[in-house]
Amino acid sequence: MSLEDLEQKIPPSMRWENLTLANDFVFGKIMRDPELCTEMIRRILPDMDIGHIKFIESQKSEKHSLDTRGVRFDVYAKSDNRKIFDCEVQTSDKKDLPRRTRAYHIMLGIESLNKETLNKSGMYNEMPDTFVIFLCTFDPFHHGRHKYTFYNTCREVNDLRLDDGAVTVFLNANGRVDDVSGELKAFLDFLLGKSCSDPFIMRLEERLKELKQKSDWRKNYMLLLTREEERAIEERNEGRIEGRIEGRIEGRIEGRKEGRKEGRTEMLNTFIELMRSNGISNEQIENIMKGALKS
Repeated sequence: MSLEDLEQKIPPSMRWENLTLANDFVFGKIMRDPELCTEMIRRILPDMDIGHIKFIESQKSEKHSLDTRGVRFDVYAKSDNRKIFDCEVQTSDKKDLPRRTRAYHIMLGIESLNKETLNKSGMYNEMPDTFVIFLCTFDPFHHGRHKYTFYNTCREVNDLRLDDGAVTVFLNANGRVDDVSGELKAFLDFLLGKSCSDPFIMRLEERLKELKQKSDWRKNYMLLLTREEERAIEERNEGRIEGRIEGRIEGRIEGRKEGRKEGRTEMLNTFIELMRSNGISNEQIENIMKGALKS
């Protein structure tokens, strides 16, 4: 499928000129700017000393063995005070976000658990804090809040945290209660395509306009959609092939079962005819068969 054909096929909301910050491709491109990324995370975690973001990578893939499934981070960032952030935009509720955050924390932890980290003191205390942040256009927990923050806490002792350095945050751009700052609310509104006079939002809006004027990025976006379309077709075809194979296997198994039934029936009829030919009455045959079935 050509890029032009694909562009006509996709829904209007996914077309290049209509994309918002809630698109993962756009989000990754814009948040490559350290100042913008730092300000976004500062608004999300206002009580946290996040330092200054010094390394950012968008669409970063991680896989630590051949037989495990990897993950792809929308925006992976490191700060100068040893904190790692994974920021993900999510526009559809697939009911898997809690367990997905577990996978992301695992990958972030494995990457941070390197020789350089442990050689400094030989202790795990040198591992950086990891933050997995989901920016959702829906409410993942249906409590009407804009923000849900999770730490590992003790069930038996109130307010006792494990302090393992792992924090998970879910943002809901469609929150109903007054639970976040005006700065964060303005950012979440912009995630939904709403503008305002907030200086940070105006900078994001300007970057979004600049992004849409870049023909090479538009082409990259369409190529990405093409690859995803091809991958979906391959997965559907693989599913059909697997279905046909499973169907053939099941058919052979059922055929063998039916064959065994037919074989037993044929053998039983032959045995009855043999008894009749030897002068055994039907009543005697019936009694013999009842005894055989009971044994």
